[in-house]
Amino acid sequence: MQPFLQALLSAPRLAVLAASLAFVGPACAQAPATIRLQPDDLARGLSGPQHNFYFLPPGVEGENYVNAGFFGQKLRPYLGTNADALSNLADYRRQKTFFLADRLVAVGALGLYGAEVFAKNGETQYFNGTQQVAAGLFAASILATIVINRHTNEHLQRAVTAYNNGLPGTHGSWWRQLPPSTIGLRPAATGHPLLAVGWAL
Repeated sequence: MQPFLQALLSAPRLAVLAASLAFVGPACAQAPATIRLQPDDLARGLSGPQHNFYFLPPGVEGENYVNAGFFGQKLRPYLGTNADALSNLADYRRQKTFFLADRLVAVGALGLYGAEVFAKNGETQYFNGTQQVAAGLFAASILATIVINRHTNEHLQRAVTAYNNGLPGTHGSWWRQLPPSTIGLRPAATGHPLLAVGWAL
């Protein structure tokens, strides 16, 4: 140990401070255990974009964002057994399924309408009975899209929030989560008093 550190540690208060920093330091150096969404994805609001989310898994730093997949399926393994997070992810998957079905209806309606344009002896038709049905289906699909997409993004954002809130220490510091059972002073080998903190296991 460096001479100046030995001099610092000879003072009782600084010895306690050094011990505290030794305890906290390694934890601070570790990557966060939370799941972090890409900033743009985190800022999505109501009726926001419907492209895939990107996230940083627990313990990963930098810009190595992972594609969550169309249904959020690549996020699922990181949520563990957090019931609230899994419930929100299931809601997100349900909304994306509705969205996909709605797109198929819209494309099918357009195809049906187009097929009827020259369906009768080569004459162009733009609003026969079948085309009216197709137009109605397409209009209903557009309205359904607005309703489906309004809260879809929120479900995945809530899944991530629920997971992060369920981690130990996220509702307060480790001191409040696990308060010590005994606090006092005890003599060190050098004769200086040291703060002694104990927990009952």
